[in-house]
Amino acid sequence: MSKVTPTGSWKEYAKELGLNLQRRRSDRGLSQEQVAYSAGLSRYTYQKFEKGESMPGTPANPSLRNIMAIAQILDISLDQLIPAPWPDLRAK
Repeated sequence: MSKVTPTGSWKEYAKELGLNLQRRRSDRGLSQEQVAYSAGLSRYTYQKFEKGESMPGTPANPSLRNIMAIAQILDISLDQLIPAPWPDLRAK
């Protein structure tokens, strides 16, 4: 069950991150395969990140290492890639 917070849910956040990945990749004129392999990922894994899902109905949760590798391939900083504001993930 997705927990909704004042700044949104993780599911919504993962979707927004996926849209950012897609926009930035497209801006660079790169294919999903080019970004994925350059970042040390499978194309399938990268596609799931862009979709914002890991499995149907389950939001993506990429590691910091993966996000950093993708940001380096796209030649952008993490704050240009990661959506703001962050969702509140503190356990209540």
